[in-house]
Amino acid sequence: MRAIVQRVSRAAVVVDGEIKSRIDRGLLVYVGVNRDDGEADVSYLADKIRFLRIFPDESDKMNLDIAQAGGKVLLVSAFTVEGDARRGRRPGFDNAAPPDRAYVLYEMLCHVLTSLGVAVERGIFGAFMEIESVNSGPVCVLLESRRLF
Repeated sequence: MRAIVQRVSRAAVVVDGEIKSRIDRGLLVYVGVNRDDGEADVSYLADKIRFLRIFPDESDKMNLDIAQAGGKVLLVSAFTVEGDARRGRRPGFDNAAPPDRAYVLYEMLCHVLTSLGVAVERGIFGAFMEIESVNSGPVCVLLESRRLF
């Protein structure tokens, strides 16, 4: 399971010109599910997202996590995060989980984050979405449950 985590001052999911979900200060997280992912990958990623210290404290150092900063998470399923562009010029998506499996793990990640005390807004699974965001910093962090990078 992979995630691109962006610290944002605001973000929104738009489908067919209508805002479906939005957050102010928080994390915009694009999640890709690998075909071999399971509950352990969800737990690892949820813990990393929940306790990732990328918000500034009173000394302007990145020492606060999402809960300490009073922010929300906007979780967007994006199978392209599992893309492999090491060969050729077009990414391959052979490692991405099929939609039915990806949906189950995406929902599980939403649930685990919520149980860890994080307010979670969601993208629309499987929809063509336009994501509007204002990256704060910019701060972007890559996470991978198998710790390949």
